[in-house]
Amino acid sequence: MAKAKWPGLSLCVCVGASLGAAATLLLPASPDQTKPKSFLAAVFTPSEEELQTAIENDLSNIQLAVRRVATAALDATKTVTIRAGDTMSDVLQRAGIDRGVTLNIIEAVKQVYNPRRLQSGQALTLNFIDDPHTDDRHLGEMTFELSPGESVAVERTDDGTYNARKIVAETHRELTRYDGSISSSLAAATAEAGVPHKILDDMVKMFSYDVDFQRDIQEGDAFSVMFERVVTADGRVVSTGAIRVASMTLSGSPLKLYAFKDADGNVDFYNEKGEGVRKALLRTPINGARLTSGFGMRQHPILGYSKMHEGIDFGAPTGTPVFAAGDGVIEKREIFGGYGNYVRIRHSSGYATAYAHLSRFGQNIQVGKRVRQEQIIGYVGTTGRSTGAHLHYEVLRDARQVNPMTVKFPSSEKLEGTTLARFKESRSTTDRQYAELAHPSSVAMIGPTREDSALR
Repeated sequence: MAKAKWPGLSLCVCVGASLGAAATLLLPASPDQTKPKSFLAAVFTPSEEELQTAIENDLSNIQLAVRRVATAALDATKTVTIRAGDTMSDVLQRAGIDRGVTLNIIEAVKQVYNPRRLQSGQALTLNFIDDPHTDDRHLGEMTFELSPGESVAVERTDDGTYNARKIVAETHRELTRYDGSISSSLAAATAEAGVPHKILDDMVKMFSYDVDFQRDIQEGDAFSVMFERVVTADGRVVSTGAIRVASMTLSGSPLKLYAFKDADGNVDFYNEKGEGVRKALLRTPINGARLTSGFGMRQHPILGYSKMHEGIDFGAPTGTPVFAAGDGVIEKREIFGGYGNYVRIRHSSGYATAYAHLSRFGQNIQVGKRVRQEQIIGYVGTTGRSTGAHLHYEVLRDARQVNPMTVKFPSSEKLEGTTLARFKESRSTTDRQYAELAHPSSVAMIGPTREDSALR
């Protein structure tokens, strides 16, 4: 590429001289200036109108020169965007870089990153430099971001080759708090407040043992959550960490849950008394679904007559993951009449849970296999006698179906002794940090980045 010329620079020098001469002629002499004007000055002294015209012309030329300088500077930096179907080679050659240099750049990038992983919409910043010995312009540096806090820089060396390196920004951990009022649903309220979706999912899981998200949520209820995140020095969020404390106020009654790590290193959530939130079974073994049919007598949508509905239905898109409601062993995994694809899990204390109309079964879900609570056992579908995609969920106690929304599940863990004392100390620290973040969406730095949350 041709080297940019700077005609404005010599112009600026000339203009400056003109302005200086004009100022000398216009400014009055000081009282002690007694030396007479020279013959040339006396003969060629311009009128005020001529000086004004000359100054205006010179100022116009200065503005033109400045615009040329600014344009040349802008031309030295380009930002190009990856389009659908583009390769890095396509983008660089479209920016005017010849094929040989492009290949050298790509080979350098491959040492730190696979250029095939570039996504549509990603931006590459190209900085060009002029060779002082020739009229050529070269790509001096290229940078592109992989994620917040991580980028790749490619630089031209003195011998004309290129080196690439990965740049990781300095980060720190901080606590942040969000508060909000609920008008329709927790999902809508947290989205409006800017709460990350991961935090919403975690809140749904931790409160689902005690809260029926279809029936218990009323307009005017509220939520609050404080969690960790990793951010760069300029405030960009690199990752969202663990919830430290979360609360929901439902019909005026608050429910506050704290994260706590026990002596074995396991992190779980407990209420203010140190009672574990985790119950033997989940009431809602699916995220983001709506309750479409309750437990009890109803007009069957297909058969057309009143029939006992011995479970509850959750409407959700086909393919939505379905979780095991609790630890247990797979008793059934088959196509089971009107239930379609069906899984039944045997739990402790005489309980069992059943999941029907699945589109497909989860990985390694076989009869006799042990599963853990919240393990994926299948996916929402509409197999069997079904009018649309939904999960039919049953809870059985001593082989009889009971209402999953009203049955009292076995009690959860309760901290005691020295463990309870440690929990209370941890709770006090959390409450202090929570109170310090009194304003919604406020933050407090808690230390340098480490691989894991402070809870783990």
